[in-house]
Amino acid sequence: MRPTPSIIQFNKILTSLVKTKKLYSTAISLSRQMEITGITPNIHCYSQHPHFLYSPTFSREVECKIKMVDGALNLLAEMDSKKIIHNTVTYNSLIDGLCKSGRISNAWELVDEMHVRGQPPNVITYNSLLDALCKSHHVDKGIALTKKIIDQGINPNVYTYTILMNGLCKEGRLKDAQEVFQDLLIKGYHIDVHAYTVVINGLCKEGLFDEALDLLSKMENENCIPNSITFRTIIHSLFGKGENDKAQKLLREMIARGLLEKLN
Repeated sequence: MRPTPSIIQFNKILTSLVKTKKLYSTAISLSRQMEITGITPNIHCYSQHPHFLYSPTFSREVECKIKMVDGALNLLAEMDSKKIIHNTVTYNSLIDGLCKSGRISNAWELVDEMHVRGQPPNVITYNSLLDALCKSHHVDKGIALTKKIIDQGINPNVYTYTILMNGLCKEGRLKDAQEVFQDLLIKGYHIDVHAYTVVINGLCKEGLFDEALDLLSKMENENCIPNSITFRTIIHSLFGKGENDKAQKLLREMIARGLLEKLN
């Protein structure tokens, strides 16, 4: 008779399955098999569980991020029944899933629970809430939330401000977004390609192509290399406004940089 695998071995297998991004059902079955064999899952196991995995690179592929949050909430209750203490990663994953599925009030309830249980929310927690507010056209509430977390001693990161700038641009408040952007520069934040692209997109939507191209040049001077999305944003807008020469010039540059394969 083969010896029963240890909790450590189960966790290693579960982690490997989750990292494949496609074997979630297998991972769920494995976690249930653990209990059948008499092994009680620990917090590491539950945090690796597909319902709770938090990863910005493919978060929307996880069950919690595709509106299957009820299963995740049930799993949270199961952890409670087994006296397993939730960690910040667990909470953040579920809050992000709730926000992405439009259940912001439920997300706030979990934030309150985090405070009660001595697991204070961090910038990742609040970024999920901020993103939900901005996408539901409550940008002013998003601004208020940003000020609130600063008062609580939590430092917003570049991603926080990028969410805010994107929300402002989509509401036609480009000037406000530019003020946030300038404030980041003054405070010495390392502005990434995503943040630059958001502002460039806002400029393009207002037809300010010269300013968008100036910012494209500036980001390169700051050693921030534009990606294919940055180029596509400007090129699409230029073609849309009949600025074909400028668009084609950028398209050729994009091909030269290997960001777009040249069509035969």
